[in-house]
Amino acid sequence: MSSTANPIPLDRFAEAITALPLSNLHFKAAEIRNSIAHLASSNLQLQPFAEEGDQDCKDAIAENEEVIGRMKERIECLKREVEGRGFRWGEDEEREGEQRAELVDGEAPDGHGEGEQTQMNGARSGGTERRGGRLGDEELARRLRERMEEDDDEDDGVHL
Repeated sequence: MSSTANPIPLDRFAEAITALPLSNLHFKAAEIRNSIAHLASSNLQLQPFAEEGDQDCKDAIAENEEVIGRMKERIECLKREVEGRGFRWGEDEEREGEQRAELVDGEAPDGHGEGEQTQMNGARSGGTERRGGRLGDEELARRLRERMEEDDDEDDGVHL
């Protein structure tokens, strides 16, 4: 993290997300989980150098762990917001995040290692996992982008 940029405090994050639509809350959680997976991957790559005594790598790992902790707090905050609106926070979302972290270690949750084909629960179509009528992260992001592009094309004013 840069010494000039400070992360937004959790209470301000919680305040900011109250104005977001439900779909954006889920999208933000997926975005944060992706960032956590990348940081965990970086830590795995840095670990051998840190074990050899490289202080910069040790510091980077510690900083990444701190950032991961803050990101997990934000996911919990998103979960509380979704549930506070009377909606269910999918258990699959949390398991999906855990599975990504395990995949970073080169081991899939079902015991398959790197290079092996793994079929997760649910049907896959176009690289997007679907479970029980719910959209996967990639499909949700694609649909949101399409909807935003459609909204940009409509300059006819408000329709009631």
